[in-house]
Amino acid sequence: MAIARGARAILITGPTGSGKSALAVAAAERLGGVVINADSMQVYRELRILTARPSPEDEARVPHRLYGHVGVREPYSVARWLGEVKEEVARCRAAGQRPVIVGGTGLYLKALVDGLSPVPAIPEAVRRRWREAAASLTGDVLYRMLAERDPEMARRLKPGDRQRIARALEVSEATGCSLSQWQGVRGVPVLAPADWVGIVIMPPREDLYRRTDARFDAMVEAGALEEVATLCRLQVAPDMPALRAIGVRPLRSYLEGDADLPAAIEAGKRETRRYVKRQVTWLKGHFKSWNWIVEHNYCKIQSSFMQLIDG
Repeated sequence: MAIARGARAILITGPTGSGKSALAVAAAERLGGVVINADSMQVYRELRILTARPSPEDEARVPHRLYGHVGVREPYSVARWLGEVKEEVARCRAAGQRPVIVGGTGLYLKALVDGLSPVPAIPEAVRRRWREAAASLTGDVLYRMLAERDPEMARRLKPGDRQRIARALEVSEATGCSLSQWQGVRGVPVLAPADWVGIVIMPPREDLYRRTDARFDAMVEAGALEEVATLCRLQVAPDMPALRAIGVRPLRSYLEGDADLPAAIEAGKRETRRYVKRQVTWLKGHFKSWNWIVEHNYCKIQSSFMQLIDG
């Protein structure tokens, strides 16, 4: 049975720096809701600062779920998140609370409302072998291996995308089928179309760049270097997703003596801006039917947002 209109889950996304987390807290306060994380990096407990997780003050204002509950040495995936978010949504419903699901990982939200392709579990030995290959081989070599085994996926990917190439190779070996074939099989969505409203927050890109530049400086001041130093001490395996958090690579270069701090900070800002650009492109390609708030003034963004969640 579809959920009544007034009880629909609120799904909020947008590029990093768009202010979506603050809007999620405001929505949860207004609607009697729970903020549920849909950001693939904010799940890591050791990376509060570098991933811009909600502050302790915001967490005290309304309940927050699926933040900082995973160690950086653990693998984490969209499939695991879907299982966890399904449980959290069920708890919200049982308690009469509104789920407010927020994050910039578009793949998570897309899987939530469209379903996830039912790719079989990959044996750990196969997964490990290809992840180690991705860490040790050049992108060109890995790409040629994919082109030989799975030409269709090779046409979709670029030689520099070693993570996705390794994923395609492990699926091909473990299942005997191309990942493209599995992706063509739709899964079952966690939320039915009538059970949610989706909102994309989209300030001008120049504003996003200014905000993320300032935020990166603030993160370094607040202890981001110490977080990266912790990753180094924990000797996180090179194939763990936590190492792909924006800013880890340049700040690690500084800690290891390969760059001075101003250069590392500038590289982190540049990496963030590139990520914003990729997010914007992805959102425009996949979430066209969502409610878009395209405003320069944050007060106008907040006003339009409140009108949507009250509708």
